[in-house]
Amino acid sequence: MTEAHRNLLAGAVTLMVGLGLWRFAGGVELPVVDLSKVGVVLMYVGGAEVLLGLYRTVRR
Repeated sequence: MTEAHRNLLAGAVTLMVGLGLWRFAGGVELPVVDLSKVGVVLMYVGGAEVLLGLYRTVRR
């Protein structure tokens, strides 16, 4: 598995975990962080990693 494919896979998984947190953990209250905001951050990170993987795939 090439590094570009690993980036695509890891980005997709991170994006899906973030989507799940954002969608389903809105009612959970923690004293330090809000899980829906963590989900949004994970979606951005996952999306950026997917874009990096696509860039590396096209560049290859």
